[in-house]
Amino acid sequence: MNHYRDLIRLGTPVVVGQIGNLVLNFADTFMIGHHSTVELAAASFVNNIFVLVILFAIGFNFALTPIVGPFVGRMEHDRVGVVMRSALYANLFLTLILIVASIGFFFALPHLGQPSELLSLMKPYLFVNIISIPFAVLGCQFKQFFDTIGRTKVSMYILLSGNLLNIVGNYCLIYGNLGLPELGLLGAGISTAFARLAMAVAFLLVFFLKREYGIFCKGALSAGKSEMAQHFRRLNTLGWLSAVQATIECGAFSLVAIFVGWTGTKPLAAHQIMITMSLFFYNIYLGIATAISIRVSHFVGIREKKAIVDVTRSGFIIIIAFASLVAIPVFFLRHHIGSIFTSDALVGELVAMTIIPLILYQLSDAFQCSLANALRGLGEMRLMMYAAFFSYCIVSLPLSWFLGIVCGFGIVGIWSAFPVCLTVAGILYFIIFRRRLKA
Repeated sequence: MNHYRDLIRLGTPVVVGQIGNLVLNFADTFMIGHHSTVELAAASFVNNIFVLVILFAIGFNFALTPIVGPFVGRMEHDRVGVVMRSALYANLFLTLILIVASIGFFFALPHLGQPSELLSLMKPYLFVNIISIPFAVLGCQFKQFFDTIGRTKVSMYILLSGNLLNIVGNYCLIYGNLGLPELGLLGAGISTAFARLAMAVAFLLVFFLKREYGIFCKGALSAGKSEMAQHFRRLNTLGWLSAVQATIECGAFSLVAIFVGWTGTKPLAAHQIMITMSLFFYNIYLGIATAISIRVSHFVGIREKKAIVDVTRSGFIIIIAFASLVAIPVFFLRHHIGSIFTSDALVGELVAMTIIPLILYQLSDAFQCSLANALRGLGEMRLMMYAAFFSYCIVSLPLSWFLGIVCGFGIVGIWSAFPVCLTVAGILYFIIFRRRLKA
């Protein structure tokens, strides 16, 4: 039972922080949707593509856990500081690449087949998101650090504060309250960018000014060039593999926004609501899954294979229990969920139908999520990336296109590919997990 206790202790603050993110996504969708359905559709497309940038940054920094975790397990805290300094340089390089890629997406917007009335809204909203990339990447690095050393409450407090700031900013800038101009969708983008800046600054202040993290700062400042170069190479080796895997995994949900956009503005608005509902489940899973990767990485440091298996199994049981509790009310309230976000009856009807495949894939999602994070804790990024590519690019995207566009089932058909691809991913991750432990 110790594994259940430790996972819940570590994972609960992450869950709370992720629920804060969920509240933010809900508030963004709610506030934009009630300003105009057209702006909701524009936000849906940009968010579902730009989120790949954020996912890439998160995935890249997942590499900190299998590197930092074993040092924490062996109580070698000064060496953790060396890794953090190396990670700053690695993330600087990553930031430049993400900005260049995002600028390319900006100029490609008119050529992606989206409704013409959305382009004038999409461009300024995307621009302010691009400006915030450096702060988002820095926040990802320090969140992963605090989580890996077991200080998940630090990330929770900073995320919740940043999300509250974002919601207040939305209220002021979307609708023009408190004497500020009414900027609609652009106001939501400015608010998000400012919140990312504030959270990055908060992480830095806690790391450098709080006394208990002094040993990490000392290690970072006294780092030798040879050891930094070694960690820099390993971070890039694991980080790029992990980033590609995480982006592929979640990118299947984002990239299908292109297919949905081909079917019209209202399905695209419904898709944004469905992404918010999907995040409702995923953000709960991610807290416990993050705790799995942390505990696994610590056990790697002290070579406890049985504990690695036990903690992964315990995490899956906790996640599937959460999923069951959440899925039941969502299923019975599916005809009312759309009306929370928009008064458009057709959008609400599309949401009600698309919730069915959402409910169907929760078991397989919990399974693959548990195993994926166990593999991250083990540092097994390469094989997991190949498995993700097959599951989400070879299986999911073509199947979404076939069911939604070719067969004419629209958004419901597009989402019906997800139960299939998540099951395939879970099976492949399980095979890799067993193989890694036998090595």
